[in-house]
Amino acid sequence: MLRQLTVRDFAQVKFLDIELEGGLTVITGESGAGKSILFGALGLVLGARADNSSIRPGAARSEVSAEFDLSKNPAALRFLEDHELGDPDLAGRCLLRRTVTRGGRSRAYVNGTPVNLKDLQTLCDGLIDIHGQNEHQSLLQRSVQLTLLDDFADAAELATEVARTFRAWRDAVAELARLELALTTSNDRRELLIYQIGELDELALGSDEYQSIDTRHRRLAQADAMQLRIATALEGLTNEDSGARAALGDAAANVFDIDDDDPALGAARELLSVALDHIDESAVELRHYFESLNSDPEELARLDARLERINELARKHRVRPQELSGHHQGLINELRALGADADSVETLRSEAESLANDYRLQAAQLSKARRGAAPEFEANISAHMVQLGIKSGALQLEFTAQEGESGLESVDYLIVTNPNYPAAPLARIASGGERSRISLAIQIVAANRSRIPSLVLDEADVGISGTTADTVGRLLRQLADHTQILCVTHAPQVAALGQHHLNVAKGAGHDTEIVHLDREHRVEELARMLGGQEVTAKTIEYARELISAAAPEV
Repeated sequence: MLRQLTVRDFAQVKFLDIELEGGLTVITGESGAGKSILFGALGLVLGARADNSSIRPGAARSEVSAEFDLSKNPAALRFLEDHELGDPDLAGRCLLRRTVTRGGRSRAYVNGTPVNLKDLQTLCDGLIDIHGQNEHQSLLQRSVQLTLLDDFADAAELATEVARTFRAWRDAVAELARLELALTTSNDRRELLIYQIGELDELALGSDEYQSIDTRHRRLAQADAMQLRIATALEGLTNEDSGARAALGDAAANVFDIDDDDPALGAARELLSVALDHIDESAVELRHYFESLNSDPEELARLDARLERINELARKHRVRPQELSGHHQGLINELRALGADADSVETLRSEAESLANDYRLQAAQLSKARRGAAPEFEANISAHMVQLGIKSGALQLEFTAQEGESGLESVDYLIVTNPNYPAAPLARIASGGERSRISLAIQIVAANRSRIPSLVLDEADVGISGTTADTVGRLLRQLADHTQILCVTHAPQVAALGQHHLNVAKGAGHDTEIVHLDREHRVEELARMLGGQEVTAKTIEYARELISAAAPEV
């Protein structure tokens, strides 16, 4: 359940820190005081879309924190454990925090650890259920109507599994259709690949063969010219009369005959010695290279023919010659993939059939649970409608066969408000005020079966007063025996039945403030609600009577 809500710089709130308890907490205040701001702040910390327009004027960012006690919520505790988000100091505690900056950037934290919005929303789906002022409008949606029935039938998990299986089946069918179409249109491609791979197989080009052949071919093609050049170089290096070595030898002899210890002369002598050594070494290497240059016309012709075939196929396949070997392997892989797709079609067809069978089995179980729970669901809501002042009111469920993500049927809520007229859809037969009361009846019935431990109602009793408002308060009070309820109300009869009472008002600087009311201040607040701006002794007395009448239950 929700233990604490802290709000900083959100809308008209500078700072609020509210401690909350179990049971029924009523929230009252004059119009415009900021009661609905609480719902906006709570929605933000639970994962609603962030909007920087909600930041208090003059502030750089807004921040909302909510502390939950999860000691009796095993599903939420399991989520925290699976995502390593638990509080190491107190296992049952969960602290949510959300910040929004002026730049529109939003951050979310669970027990101090940053999380993405999807994980935050997944966690919070099982913590608290918020019903806004226009909640009755959502009742017109078939998906919402079906979800409420599933909750009542204790089939929410089964409905989730049915939806998951249906989506997997649908995706498998779509992928199967894609593969079948791909195979149908790939026959020409398959034949082309077989032909292209065949001629490349015949070439049998190695991965680095082209570079080796090209290098060897260039050497053989230039062998005669290269031998001539090397012979000329050797002559220049080794000729004893006019070669480079002869010139260097004469220079060295002259230098070494000088009798002087000057360092510069010593360095010159050393360099001349090294130069003579290098000339000798160069001559040796050139002779080795010269001897390796053998002219081989037959090999040259063979290499020339192979290079021509390599270049021909490279042009044909529109790749560079050095890329031809890799291209060959790529074509082989593509042909294998086409063969794998053919195998995948049969595998996927079998998988789709299996998923279809699973879906229909699960959906049949869900349908049985829905139809089995429908009479009790109808009876309970009908009884609450009568209690809430809709005389002769009754709910009837109409099932329509419709295979899809929600199962094998859709459901319509048909309403009877006058026994002289047949049941008709909620949108056609009920007025706005009646829809509000019908919505409240459904919320109360659904919440009695819901596993969500906290329920927040924003003016669910709008348009209700007198005896009916007292009935609403007592129904909420009964529900609060096992569900934490926060209820914004304008009805003093409902407010009197709250176990805890929060009052929202404008403080200094027109900031929204919230305070817990003790018994005497509750009397004053109820008197204001009964008499408006003018609080009289009579309204004070009536307020005391309301609280006293509720005392045995509060």
